[in-house]
Amino acid sequence: MLVLSRKTNETIKIGDDIEIRILEVKGDTIRIGIEAPRSVDILRGELVQSITETNTEALTLDASLFSQLTKKEQ
Repeated sequence: MLVLSRKTNETIKIGDDIEIRILEVKGDTIRIGIEAPRSVDILRGELVQSITETNTEALTLDASLFSQLTKKEQ
């Protein structure tokens, strides 16, 4: 992992076509802007984690329900 210190209006370049700019630092909150091609998905980490957990839970429930249904049919 690369760890950098940046100040307001400073940037970080990733490859040729992604730029992250520090817009504002206020207390323990940092606002950033990301310029990237539309083909690049940009998602918040906690959103991805929540979706993954929800999908895992749904799979578990589906397997449990399927198991209950197959028992009733026998």
